[in-house]
Amino acid sequence: MRQLLLSGGLNLAEHDLEVDLETQVGDRRRIDIEIGFTAIEIKKSLRSAAVLRDAERQLHGYVTTRSGQVDQPYVGILTDGATWRAYRVQGAELALASEHTLKATRPDGTALLLWLEGVLCTQRDIPPTPVEIARRLGATSTSYYLDRTELANLYSQNANLPTVQLKRQLWARLLRTALGTQFEDNDALFIEHTLLVNSAEIIAHLVLGISVTDMQPASILRGQRFDQAQIYGVVEQDFFDWVLEVPGGADLVRTLARRLSRFAWGEVEHDVLKVLYESVIETETRKRLGEYYTPDWLAEQVVTETVRQPLASRVLDPACGSGTFLFHAARRYLEAADAASIPLKQALEGLTRHVVGIDLHPVAVALARVTYVLAIGRDRLVSEERGAIGIPVYLGDSVQWTQRQDLFDQEQLVIRTGTGNQLFENELRFPDHLLEDAGRFDRLVTELADLAARPRQRGTTPSINALANRLAIGPEDRPGLDHNFRVLCELVDEGRNHIWSYYVRNLARPMWMSRPENRADVMVGNPPWLSYRHMPADMQQNFRELATNLGIWQGQEVASHQDLSGLFIARTVQQYLASGGSFGFVMPNAVLDRAYWRNFRTGKYLDPFGPVEVDFATSWDLRRIRPHFFPRGAAVLFGKRASSRGAKELPRETIRFIGKLPRGTQSWQTVRQHLSKAEARLSLVDETLIDSPYKTRFENGATIYPRILFFVDIQQAGPLGLGRGRTSVRSTTSSNENSPWKELPRLEGVVETEFVRPVLLGESILAYRSLPPRHAVLPIEGSKLLSAETSTIEPYPRLTEWWSQAEEVWASNRSTDRLSLLDRLNFRNELIKQLPGTPLRVVYSKSGMHVAACLVDSPNVIIENTLYWATVTTREEGWYLCAILNTPTLTDLVRPLMSYGKDERHIDKHLWKLPIPLYDAANPTHRRLAELGAASAERVANLDIDMSANFVTLRRRIREHLAASPHADELEEIVVGMLDQ
Repeated sequence: MRQLLLSGGLNLAEHDLEVDLETQVGDRRRIDIEIGFTAIEIKKSLRSAAVLRDAERQLHGYVTTRSGQVDQPYVGILTDGATWRAYRVQGAELALASEHTLKATRPDGTALLLWLEGVLCTQRDIPPTPVEIARRLGATSTSYYLDRTELANLYSQNANLPTVQLKRQLWARLLRTALGTQFEDNDALFIEHTLLVNSAEIIAHLVLGISVTDMQPASILRGQRFDQAQIYGVVEQDFFDWVLEVPGGADLVRTLARRLSRFAWGEVEHDVLKVLYESVIETETRKRLGEYYTPDWLAEQVVTETVRQPLASRVLDPACGSGTFLFHAARRYLEAADAASIPLKQALEGLTRHVVGIDLHPVAVALARVTYVLAIGRDRLVSEERGAIGIPVYLGDSVQWTQRQDLFDQEQLVIRTGTGNQLFENELRFPDHLLEDAGRFDRLVTELADLAARPRQRGTTPSINALANRLAIGPEDRPGLDHNFRVLCELVDEGRNHIWSYYVRNLARPMWMSRPENRADVMVGNPPWLSYRHMPADMQQNFRELATNLGIWQGQEVASHQDLSGLFIARTVQQYLASGGSFGFVMPNAVLDRAYWRNFRTGKYLDPFGPVEVDFATSWDLRRIRPHFFPRGAAVLFGKRASSRGAKELPRETIRFIGKLPRGTQSWQTVRQHLSKAEARLSLVDETLIDSPYKTRFENGATIYPRILFFVDIQQAGPLGLGRGRTSVRSTTSSNENSPWKELPRLEGVVETEFVRPVLLGESILAYRSLPPRHAVLPIEGSKLLSAETSTIEPYPRLTEWWSQAEEVWASNRSTDRLSLLDRLNFRNELIKQLPGTPLRVVYSKSGMHVAACLVDSPNVIIENTLYWATVTTREEGWYLCAILNTPTLTDLVRPLMSYGKDERHIDKHLWKLPIPLYDAANPTHRRLAELGAASAERVANLDIDMSANFVTLRRRIREHLAASPHADELEEIVVGMLDQ
């Protein structure tokens, strides 16, 4: 063990280990190995539960005692060399936080050392690449498990403290506004956001080379070093510094500081905090919240395209997220400043006036501020030539759902506080000229709030003359400042000091930027993609009202397809973009050609409160890039704010990007090798088509359950035979059958042959081909079901005998007597709907990572519940549908339309939310799809396959075979062009 630790690349030397001597703890106990704040206990084997319990009890004593002696949380490791278990103390218990096991057959030493290093934190100067950040800090890393376990423990013990409750409530309120019904108000997400923001604030210090391991935790999370260095707005009190107010929180911050200090943060060349966010927040949560950040290469290209004069253009990202666009806009400005030999002091002052970000998500704002610092870089920030700067990233509602320009009254910013006993509530009022110097305004508001919160006699208002003098507040502004301070004191006296400094400063800047004289020359970014159906009721109402005012509401019949991103662009252009100013926004691809975006594409937003017109330029169509970097295909819209009657509709011409990107590509220099660009013309989708008309034609198959009572294997007849028209059968079941049915004895008998029907299951269907059907005994005659109750089954004695046995078994073992066996078989009329069978049906599997569909031409076949089916009138229509359904990318197109949290393997009827049109023999595209479908079916029919192989294996082989077809690219091109939203 000693040799492993010394030679495993963990940056450990002899003097770092206490191995031979066994560190004495006290009470005659000794730690086998102690490294920093980690105790390692070694056993010969941990396979015995009794040995493991004793070892955990021993380790618990070590860790508890050592933590008390050094006043620092310890991690405990138990190992026998094969199994490695890391523990934290939670309350009075020892809790397992992470575990790693070496496989005896293929031991992965690199993975073990990575796991160990995550506990020990001994490496130094780790490059902050996306790969290293994900593997050492992401949700699968040891570091994450340990820190999140400790943070969750702190929260559970202190969740009822008023200050913790308040910050959590304000956090939830903001995210509900930003994310709608997709936001789930749960403790787990609050804990993850706390971990992220605290980590980002520590990283901000490390970028400047500040040794955070020697700092007080409160100084780190409140940004005192930045204030001292006159770098304002990087780290401040927010919703996530509650850890400083609970016992043990400061120790957690120290641990985080030690872990993060391992990286060489001064070497960053892109938005690494985006990588950290996506590594910590699990994929399903990010998908539900719509949180997919823009790739660096795309943000870089959008900035290059729109910011033509960086030194002369004020750039705003009104939905800045983690700061990807800000990073590239800042770098572009600084490169231009260097080329123009502008002194550093003036360059940084100019930068903070010319590149600004706003976001409603508090975590995004915290990350973006640090990203902005990363863009400036350590060398510039530590230079003695630098002056005071403020990081211009603000928490704000760019859409302004409930507040319009009336927040400014008589050249004053007015913020209502909801306090005061008079008829009208007290207000905070700030002359708008004070907002012009962002750094001074921020310091003014912060110090006012801090003074109001200091101990004083209730109801009194101390003098603020010293503060006003120090910040050079003119005499004409002093009375208003006194009034604001009195209101802040009243808020404190009423117990309503809801971090007003944070609130006022962040609201003020976006509102100030909406004044005509302060608007941006360029806007860039990726607006929130939030479908109307995922907005809460109050947001839906506001959306309808604002969209109606702007003229982009397309009507209730297509409401579920409308998206916040369009309203966001119209509102932000209206409020923040100067006349003639340009923009570049990443959007859902549907904006280019879907009918429910028609009004938006006109560029005329005739809001009676302030009409705005847009002159759209040529767009970028990104839907042909694989893999999609968002849940849906993307596009980029470009344009400028036009003068009256200068609107120009979005051109049908577009620049189409095509290519497949390797994983981990970040810069444009890397990506450009894998992409081609070509001019193309957009085809507008049928104005009346939203969902596919096939949606109502496809039915779910029959639920033939329990299987043991229906599905059979056909048996060989005895030496005397069975007589004409009879078949010997024995019931069968599957491994998926539930209890008690799978434990029951099988039924055996002879039934009339006509009642042994072929049945297709989900596992029977391959792309363009079906495997041999199963068989089931079903009481079907023509278009009706036979029944003992109506005596219709009596003419068939063998079926009657089988059915009587089956009914007896059903009655004895069913969980409820609500359904008879016949009712169960025909649940929701799913069986009777198939009768009599039709000669041509398309069937497809309801689950699987890829849809599999084929044409069935036997009317005798019954379709089971794991399939969907529909009758088609011609083979051409069948091949047309099979060509669409079997296209490999169809499932990727369907997933964004599924309910959030839905198992992505269950396609069901979600695919009919795609605008798949009815087959039209007069349409050449439809005819070509039918031809390609028929050709693919012939190709699959000629493929020699092992019919006994697992259906998953067969589906994969057929997909690979079809991918090699000379028509594969053409087929995908047609289908994706028709359906990609």
